[in-house]
Amino acid sequence: MVLVNNPFLCSRPHDKQRPNEATIEEAALGSILFAGALLAVAVAVEAQQQKKIVRIGLLGFASGEQSRNIDPFRDELHKLGYIEGKNILVDYRSAEGDRNRLRELADELVRTKVDVIVATGNQAIAVAKEATSTIPIIALGAGDLVGNGLVNSLARRGGNISGSTRMSTELAGKRIELLRESITRLSRLSIIVATRQDQDELKEIDGPARHLGVTIQPTNVQGLGEFQDVFASMVKERANALIIVHSGFTFENRGKLLKLATTYRLPTMCEESAWANAGCLISYGPDVPHLARRGAYFVDKVLKGAKPADLPVEQPMKFELVINLKTAKQIGLTIPPNVLLRADKVIK
Repeated sequence: MVLVNNPFLCSRPHDKQRPNEATIEEAALGSILFAGALLAVAVAVEAQQQKKIVRIGLLGFASGEQSRNIDPFRDELHKLGYIEGKNILVDYRSAEGDRNRLRELADELVRTKVDVIVATGNQAIAVAKEATSTIPIIALGAGDLVGNGLVNSLARRGGNISGSTRMSTELAGKRIELLRESITRLSRLSIIVATRQDQDELKEIDGPARHLGVTIQPTNVQGLGEFQDVFASMVKERANALIIVHSGFTFENRGKLLKLATTYRLPTMCEESAWANAGCLISYGPDVPHLARRGAYFVDKVLKGAKPADLPVEQPMKFELVINLKTAKQIGLTIPPNVLLRADKVIK
């Protein structure tokens, strides 16, 4: 009986170990569950980050788009909080003046499933429209979107295109007036015709030209091999000046065109400052880098759910008059002081 009543003899050491074993098992299970929860959170965060990365496809026809379009566009995207490699991926494709290559590049962007296509120039916009009717397309400083059938109207576009336009044809009359002020003996004016847009500009020039007593001499250019003969013909027809209408083709070959104009001592008028920087005598038109920056706002709205059809096409608000005095000296022309005083920039 003593043995039975002895608490020391009646106790079982292994009974005291059981709570400790259970505690260890519970702790181990808790650690596993906690690690699993952390893993699930990490996977969810990674998936969420991947969803936030959007793809923007940039499509251009001509080379030399970096400083005038791409860089300003990217800078503005950065200001809006879009960081390449973090929440956006930008894929730039340039046809480098090859019309056949342009369609291939547009199809490539569609196959990579970009979230939006940003196109520079009417040719790139038209090809992008042919490649997709569902991916939003944002135009950076396009030509006549309505006249070329790319949108129904500036206010009611329809389809998947929006962005900004240059108002190139609307400014045609102003350009001929500036030429007339700069060249007092202007009587015959040649114009290089390469696209349908050029034909529209001819219509806009005709009225002001007649009013000023200037005869228009359209010149059709389809390829590089025609340049030399075209300029020789202009001189033979006693042209006093030349308007080079901006298009993907003419911009891609601006160096060759402007060199020939200088060789034949023909004063040139162009649409934007990039031409004057390349040697054009006078340029008058919209601030193209500003239009490129505005393109970032269109992209931002589309990425946040807006439809291109609900975004009115913007027209330029800022315009630049640039005069290249270096070119004036090369062709032996003196620009009147009253024209120089109105210039936003003078290249010496």
